[in-house]
Amino acid sequence: MRLFTAILFSEEITSSLYDAVERLRSFAKSGTFTTKENLHQTVNFIGETNRLEEVKQAMKLAIDKTKAGSFELSINGFGKFKRNEGDIYWIGVEKETTLWRLQKEMVKELKAAGFFDVDDKNYKPHLTLGRRVNVLKEFNEKEFEATIIPMQMEVVKISLMKSERIQGKLVYTEIYHLNLNNN
Repeated sequence: MRLFTAILFSEEITSSLYDAVERLRSFAKSGTFTTKENLHQTVNFIGETNRLEEVKQAMKLAIDKTKAGSFELSINGFGKFKRNEGDIYWIGVEKETTLWRLQKEMVKELKAAGFFDVDDKNYKPHLTLGRRVNVLKEFNEKEFEATIIPMQMEVVKISLMKSERIQGKLVYTEIYHLNLNNN
């Protein structure tokens, strides 16, 4: 199984984010765009493994060690990562101390459990709208960014997600979650 930990959004936030995906798509000559049901905030990418119980235990240890309680996630801003084959466009996530501590502790616990390929680079949370996107000449990033409505959400759980291709379509499925300490 290909696994990652994530924060899932409320239906209201998911709909608002997907509106941004659709607006971006309307300005694109080409690209691959995130489907509504796959919108999420990745916490840790784990990769291929069948060691599900060890992943769950690492998640639990990280939440317990950080004493992570619910926190406010602020979604705002717009940007892109330049790529030769087309850019990755994203909406930003403001730095939140609990999220950063939890993400780093999960890396530590996953590595201690033998998941040495877990991504331990500097955490830069963002919500991917589209990959390999080539926009039309009339696309104005500043005007587009002005259409992004800042959003906030209380995060009360961390989800373990499975990523798979089903009939050629990328599908993310929550297979487990842990509530944060005060929930």
